[in-house]
Amino acid sequence: MNEAPATCETTTAGAGIVTIEPENKLRADTYRLLGRLLGTPPDDATLALLATAPISEEDNLLAVAWRLLATSAGRAVANQVTSEYEALFIGLGRGELMPYASWYLTGYLMEQPLAQLRSDMRELGFERRDNVSEPEDHAAALCEIMALLAAEDHACGLAQQAKFFHTHVEPWLARFFRDMQQASSARFYRAVGQLGEQFIETDQRYLEMLQKPDGTAIQRNRPGAS
Repeated sequence: MNEAPATCETTTAGAGIVTIEPENKLRADTYRLLGRLLGTPPDDATLALLATAPISEEDNLLAVAWRLLATSAGRAVANQVTSEYEALFIGLGRGELMPYASWYLTGYLMEQPLAQLRSDMRELGFERRDNVSEPEDHAAALCEIMALLAAEDHACGLAQQAKFFHTHVEPWLARFFRDMQQASSARFYRAVGQLGEQFIETDQRYLEMLQKPDGTAIQRNRPGAS
């Protein structure tokens, strides 16, 4: 993906790096994979890796989505997936899908959700590369940011992850993945959409279990909320 956020900076003086918990490493890896697949079409090596990756045999919806992605990757050919990617996200003028938070939340590009995202990124210590052409509210960029937050929870904390997720991811990204599954151009990306939808909904439940130190629920900071 064009977007490559900087790492989140530790704000506590002398704070050390804490070992990442296994569940947060898995979350980070999944966000990173989704960001890569949304940012650029996979090559044959990536497809082969996805097709042969160890997959859980559990019967929950997320595990089923992982197995579907592996099966789809095993049947896919990179040049065909590239054509599919271009039809979905690029097209002639625009693709079949618009992978931007502003578009999903307001119907327009470069609107208030993007401004709020940029402000929150600055607070977290993230920077936009000079050679980036896509706005920061691209779905791939948001997945990459979540991957960094999950992988570096010693700096940002799970509560900070939850705040970012509830503000910038939860209001629209699962819906975007559902639209991907229904897109006429989608073949391999139909499986990506199913994994994305199930993972976002699973991560929402995970983050909602978090509590503040005083035992109250984390306050959601959704756009437009009072």
